[in-house]
Amino acid sequence: MRYYLTISLFLLFAFSQLNCGGKKIETLNIIDEVVGTGAVAEPGKKLTVHYTGMLTNGKVFDSSRLPGRVAFEFVLGTGMVIPGWDEGLKGMRVGGKRRLEIPPHLGYGSEPAGEIPPNSALIFDIELLSVE
Repeated sequence: MRYYLTISLFLLFAFSQLNCGGKKIETLNIIDEVVGTGAVAEPGKKLTVHYTGMLTNGKVFDSSRLPGRVAFEFVLGTGMVIPGWDEGLKGMRVGGKRRLEIPPHLGYGSEPAGEIPPNSALIFDIELLSVE
């Protein structure tokens, strides 16, 4: 009986230490999966991108690649998107594919947004299609 109690307490402690939401992200991480060769994304330029947004547990909450959706356009550095995008897409080149791992304070912060719970870190896979 004592053995089972010890094992149970160990498992309870171990599971309580897990981040059930997935990977913990505290700073903006930029991972270039493909480096593009085209025009450079700079503040004030209109970007056209395809993207897929996920929570850290892998759940997709939005994608421009879903049926019936089109590429997304916005002006970089003007606050049209979350701060993690404005910061994380600077310097990217057309044709590039980049993963942004965005901490909550550069995402939606303490506010829920659709399927995104408050204080969620976000992961975006982004392909830069054009810069104007």
